[in-house]
Amino acid sequence: MKYRLTQYAHGGGCACKIPPGELESVVAGLIDAPRPDDLVIGLDDGDDAAVVRIEEDNAVVATADFFTPVVDDPYDWGRIAAANALSDVYAVGGRPLVGVNLLGWPRDTLPMELAREVLRGGLDVAREARCHVAGGHSVDDPEPKYGMAVTGLADPARLLRLDAGRPGMPLCLTKPLGIGVLNTRHKTTGEVFPQAVAAMTTLNAGASRVALDRGHTCATDVTGFGLLGHLYKMARASGVTAVIDSSAVDYLDGAREAVRDGFVSGGTRRNLSWVSPHTDFGGVAEEDRLLLADAQTSGGLLVAGEIPGAPVVGELIGRESHTLIVRE
Repeated sequence: MKYRLTQYAHGGGCACKIPPGELESVVAGLIDAPRPDDLVIGLDDGDDAAVVRIEEDNAVVATADFFTPVVDDPYDWGRIAAANALSDVYAVGGRPLVGVNLLGWPRDTLPMELAREVLRGGLDVAREARCHVAGGHSVDDPEPKYGMAVTGLADPARLLRLDAGRPGMPLCLTKPLGIGVLNTRHKTTGEVFPQAVAAMTTLNAGASRVALDRGHTCATDVTGFGLLGHLYKMARASGVTAVIDSSAVDYLDGAREAVRDGFVSGGTRRNLSWVSPHTDFGGVAEEDRLLLADAQTSGGLLVAGEIPGAPVVGELIGRESHTLIVRE
């Protein structure tokens, strides 16, 4: 029997995250004040991972990420979820060392052989990243969920963070957008999009390394809050305005058609609603707005600085009238 994993969950991938506005209201005030000196990156701005200094030139990076099935193939889902969890370490300039599995499984509904395939996919991607996998935790869950808690290392003097953006910095995006709408089409119709799977299983290790080697200090990965949502957090933390040239953004084949045909997740629409009060869209069409807010799963890095081979999609400026400006 062939199982369609995406039919066993209400949402899929990073589109199933709690909406950013709701999440921020929940964690508001849950921050040590003043922040401990050894907590280099914490909850302040919503960075991708926590960073704790343990020595003058060494810091621990810690993160966790898991979600419901984004594709029907269990092995691919495991690969995607692991790449997505590892991305949080790369997004702050770290190197992953060890991951532990986080698995929720409806054991009375789905065969455990499928769970094994999910874990095998995660292990293979972790091996590609030269990251150990050592155990984990599982629960009997009505919906399947998988991901990892990942620990890594970083140089506290060479980090990528949300609050380090400055006027004049170009913005580069290292993966095309459109993962979310293609995944929504896959969940609805069963169509398979190898280009989306390839994007989601590509590690952000190389982009992170290049960003550090070039002396860049500001970056984030583009996942469930979409390009505009994650860029809004960067601009807000850095006290700048971000300008996006919508015509310069690359999209996966089929993404525009998916939006045109209505395959837009609720998560993407919530992202757009969240950033719209802080954005000057000018005459940018609704379909383009939805693509820029599309809830990505294991998306690319958005780097304030040039990355060879990655398109420059905008810039940071000092203007304060809007946090985001989108141009055609």
